[in-house]
Amino acid sequence: QVQLQESGGGLVQVGGSLRLSCTASGRTSNINGMGWFRQLPGRQRELVATMSNWGTINYANSVKGRFTISRDNAKNMVFLQMNSLKPEDTAVYICAADRRFSSTDTYDYWGQGTQVTVSS
Repeated sequence: QVQLQESGGGLVQVGGSLRLSCTASGRTSNINGMGWFRQLPGRQRELVATMSNWGTINYANSVKGRFTISRDNAKNMVFLQMNSLKPEDTAVYICAADRRFSSTDTYDYWGQGTQVTVSS
């Protein structure tokens, strides 16, 4: 099993920045894909950004040019730098990890999520 713990969410004004972090623990040796999804109440999880072990990245069109995903494989961590935040970015951001690499919400392991709220 793999456990994921997110940190870094919070309240920020429009145009501001936040940096999310996620640390994987447990059986991490087989992890390939790691990334971030977000979810609003009553809505399906949607892709934000995912990154493979070898550096392939997928971004949702809505965040391209504003968000940057990165990884520290030695520490089993994935980060999401979010700039130029908009009210529509408000959601629970959830870290995901899997043996495979994908841009869909079919990952095996999920964190609890961290709330990001962008106020106008």
